[in-house]
Amino acid sequence: MAHPQRDFFVADILDPSPKADMTSMEHPLFALKSGDKRIRSYGRNGFSVTIKPGHSGCATIHDKDLWIYCISHLMEAINRGREDVGRTVRFTAYDFLVTTNRPTAGVGYQRMTEALGRLAGTRIETNIKTDDYRERRGFGLVESWRVIERNEDNRMVAVEVTLPEWLWRSVKARHVLTLSREYFHLRKPLERRLYELARKHCGGQPKWRVKLKALHEKSGSTAPLRNFRGDIKKLTRTNELPDYRVDYDPEADAVTFYVRATKGAKAQMADLVAKLDKPRRRQGR
Repeated sequence: MAHPQRDFFVADILDPSPKADMTSMEHPLFALKSGDKRIRSYGRNGFSVTIKPGHSGCATIHDKDLWIYCISHLMEAINRGREDVGRTVRFTAYDFLVTTNRPTAGVGYQRMTEALGRLAGTRIETNIKTDDYRERRGFGLVESWRVIERNEDNRMVAVEVTLPEWLWRSVKARHVLTLSREYFHLRKPLERRLYELARKHCGGQPKWRVKLKALHEKSGSTAPLRNFRGDIKKLTRTNELPDYRVDYDPEADAVTFYVRATKGAKAQMADLVAKLDKPRRRQGR
């Protein structure tokens, strides 16, 4: 299919699979609470990240939907062999709002504009490696953005977002993972973040076990560890994460994410073992 040469890529593919970059799934770049104006630093395995807020606070994990939306369209276009793909993406606000399960009334458009402002205002300083490059650099979560409106009624016609070069390299290198479409139906920020971590660390494995303290650090939660532990216990009762079931082991103070049985035979076996093992642990206490 031939596409005209433009300075931007048009996100015109119908309903691509949601995708996110693996680096932001691993490291807590996005705040879990709105209005967070703290400078946050995180380091692990030689990597370091410092997140500096803009005047309206750090970009939140709900703001990240704009990243996911753009990455999803870019990856689908790359997989189809399109040659007009670039890090500036043009899309309709309505399609973004519908795709990410947001209201399409005026409040939805207003919140999207506010999210763009937080993404551009939040600054990242990091030495994280992408596409075999490791460098220390600073950038905004969005390099630039603009909303195009009609003069007669100020109605949004299109939105253009330029992604940071760092993220664009990850997309070109296919350092992305497909998310469940139910991700956009998760309203609690912590649940979104835990789903990301489970998706990143389970990969092709039937389960992922992690100490609660390490999970607390990886999540980016600002809650005290005891409160975070309570949140995890609640999640084990509701088990509302798509694709994953969560179990908490109080003796080891550890959390295990099990891939739900629909993922295949290995996951079915892990699911069964977890169900059988849980009563044993209770009897042993």
